[in-house]
Amino acid sequence: MLPITSRKQYRVIYGDTDMMGVIYYGNYGRLYEMGRTEMIRELGMPYIELEHAGIVMPVYSVESKYRNVIRYDELITIETTVKKAPAVRMEFFTRIFNEDGRLAHEAKVVLVFMDMKTGRPVRAPEQLVKLLENYSG
Repeated sequence: MLPITSRKQYRVIYGDTDMMGVIYYGNYGRLYEMGRTEMIRELGMPYIELEHAGIVMPVYSVESKYRNVIRYDELITIETTVKKAPAVRMEFFTRIFNEDGRLAHEAKVVLVFMDMKTGRPVRAPEQLVKLLENYSG
């Protein structure tokens, strides 16, 4: 039942940070992806199944806000939420919390369902929509 929220913990490595010891802004996209791929996996339909069905999900847009820094070696929590069933686009809302539980970052990432062969947008697979609508956690 929507909305659905998934949480994943991740320990920040040196490769995530800049010379100031905080997560480099260009690496936040990886964190969004970690959150949404794990969420879809938890639902029972990993991204690889979508690809085997001939569907890819490129990013359409990203809006992000930096609230607090995240430093090397922190154990952060990536919280991903889907608020409504997808049609041709799917919206993921991500909040990332510092090790001490403070909100450090938030983003809205919109992906588009696309046919791999034609490169044209398509509707979300019915199986995924049903998984989202019937998910009980």
